[in-house]
Amino acid sequence: MKLIVSSIVALTATSALMGAVNTAACTGCHGADWAKPALGKSKVVSAMTHAEVEAALLSFKPGKTGTIMKGQVAKYSEQDLKDLAKTLGK
Repeated sequence: MKLIVSSIVALTATSALMGAVNTAACTGCHGADWAKPALGKSKVVSAMTHAEVEAALLSFKPGKTGTIMKGQVAKYSEQDLKDLAKTLGK
């Protein structure tokens, strides 16, 4: 029972940090455990540092790097992406 409660608390805390970002859309290309190179080209997210994930996500904002990710992150604020980056990588 203690393990279940701890797991629920951890999941809730992680979900709160992720904020508004819907990561279900991400797992199709990056894998459920973030260990898949998207489209066989990207870095493996789980192997990146939090800072690398943040830099990559922010580089995809409109007007910057032009990839499929540009459309994926367009609806999120820079703060949303920074919050998500804190939960990904190492």
